[in-house]
Amino acid sequence: MPDGRLQVTDSQGRRVVRLDRPVFVIGRRTTADLQLVSADVSREHAEIVRDDTGRYLLRDRASRYGTFVNGEQIAERPLMHGDNIRLGHSDNVELVFLADDDASSVLRSASTDASDLAQMAAILNGLRALGSGRVLDEVLTLVIDSALDVTKAERGFIMMPDFKGELEFKNARGRGGLTLPGTQFTTSSKIPREVFKTGTSRLVGDLLDGDLAGAHGGTIAIGIRHVLCVPLRVFARGGGNTTEVIGVLYLDGRERGTLLSSATMSSLEAFATQAALAIESARLYADSAEKAKIDRDLRIAADIQRALLPEGTCERPGFDLAAVSVPCRTVGGDFYDYVDVSDTEFGFALGDVAGKGPPAALLAAVVQSNFGALASVTREPAELMTRLNLALLRRAIDARFATMCYGVATPSGEFSYCNAGQEPPLVIAKDGIRWLETGGPVLGLLPGARYEYETVTLAPGDLVIVCSDGVTEARNVANEEFGRDRLLDAMKSMHGAKPDLVLDLLLSAVNQFATGAPQADDITVLVFRYRGALS
Repeated sequence: MPDGRLQVTDSQGRRVVRLDRPVFVIGRRTTADLQLVSADVSREHAEIVRDDTGRYLLRDRASRYGTFVNGEQIAERPLMHGDNIRLGHSDNVELVFLADDDASSVLRSASTDASDLAQMAAILNGLRALGSGRVLDEVLTLVIDSALDVTKAERGFIMMPDFKGELEFKNARGRGGLTLPGTQFTTSSKIPREVFKTGTSRLVGDLLDGDLAGAHGGTIAIGIRHVLCVPLRVFARGGGNTTEVIGVLYLDGRERGTLLSSATMSSLEAFATQAALAIESARLYADSAEKAKIDRDLRIAADIQRALLPEGTCERPGFDLAAVSVPCRTVGGDFYDYVDVSDTEFGFALGDVAGKGPPAALLAAVVQSNFGALASVTREPAELMTRLNLALLRRAIDARFATMCYGVATPSGEFSYCNAGQEPPLVIAKDGIRWLETGGPVLGLLPGARYEYETVTLAPGDLVIVCSDGVTEARNVANEEFGRDRLLDAMKSMHGAKPDLVLDLLLSAVNQFATGAPQADDITVLVFRYRGALS
């Protein structure tokens, strides 16, 4: 029996994951078989177990916000093909259980009405082949070759609009499967423009007739006399019965051949309708393939970015910590890091780069790597910020800067910090709260920036909570900000609590506040707890 699979749709896009382990764990922890970074997902949220009969069972692992199958909360449930799995209350992550292989769909072409059987045979040959055409250039070539075969014209062109709406040559062929070299050709320009604008076919028996000769001197000069041009029409993307013209099929020659046949015209118009559908399908396929490539590259970038972050939990003698970063796009501009400054001292940082997406992610990697290099040789937080600011200015990018808070704790409870434009850290002490605001301006913007640091004394159980502005500036459906007051209300009673529980509670408060509103910025939180001096 083949392995079951999960179709996963989240901020990284859509992918299929094979259930190739007896116990397949899903959660936020990096060791999970399927890691999902979301505020609603617990560290070990759920598991899928395959029993001796080959059935797959989904079990909730005492998650904070529950596990749901087809909208119903479950503790344990056998999975059926197509079951929709939701972790927590949010729809940020969608899982679908797959037990059967999906049948692939193929394009089917429709036949056209034509009285000339020979022409009909040539058209049907073209239409059958169009059903499997996926590469746009190949489809264009096939359309023109089929049209030339039917009409006995000498040359065929497909013209489509550029970004300015002007028609340009997309493919040029001659009779007998000949590719015409070059990018510009001597053809009528007036006729295809009229056909593209009006959506009405145009047949010209002789360019020398009437007033056409004056406008087609170049074409007549190379011997071309006869022209047939039909629109390439598809249904508009907005739906309904409206259509739009995406280009024209243009044929010409020195001899009439069958260009003037009424059967040729009706057959070619029907053929052009099917050809337009095939061309549009190939074009959409190419766009989709390019988007899929970009999505794949972004998923790889997201994997690399997550690998640059340390583990989300950390314990040292006298200290412990929990942190998480949830980008609003596939990759983000926030980061956190921590480092053993000495055998007894422990440092940690949280940074936020201006902007979102790949540009911010690249700069965040630069800031984090510079921090890692400087933290090992510079203990004092203000000096580290000064050096980091100068390092970023050496490779300054216009309108790109970063905020960051860095602190160092000692076993005796002394905590020295410097805040460079970051949301002020919040200290939750037994006898009250305090915002830590000493520091300086943002990094990478001002050459002469000066930074200061402050040392405060922590008591056992005291918490230091650092978060990016994606927390305080999170908005709800009424466009209200979460703000510092709500942050304080959620955290003020948490003195002494384990950092991972504090982290989950804060994420839950933000998530509940912003229910129904899209996440507009990266959300990163770090919770540090001082447990007391070692005896």
